[in-house]
Amino acid sequence: MTTKTRYYNATGREFLTKAQTYLAEDDLLQASEKGWGAAAQMVKSVAEARGWPHNGHHELWRVVNRLVDETGDPDIRAAFGLAGALHTNFYEGWLPRETVEDYLAQVGELVSKLEGLPS
Repeated sequence: MTTKTRYYNATGREFLTKAQTYLAEDDLLQASEKGWGAAAQMVKSVAEARGWPHNGHHELWRVVNRLVDETGDPDIRAAFGLAGALHTNFYEGWLPRETVEDYLAQVGELVSKLEGLPS
């Protein structure tokens, strides 16, 4: 694992922990953004390990689609889409608490899945 891969992985885990803390504090905007950050950092970690480009949203989605093709697991794409909704929620604040909580749980599953993929 490269230094950058370890950085993205550690940051993704840290963001997920912070998302749960913000959720417990009822700060849905910050919980949402940290949920997005956790998903994005973990996708970057996998991409970095494989030498795939991962700068910007467009390339992150390309990585996600490659991973779905590789693993046959469409839940990766679905969970990343929910993370994207959390990212939007940071700016708009329209998601209710129950939705943020559910989406963060699915982002947590995504983080675990991505962490378990071979490099």
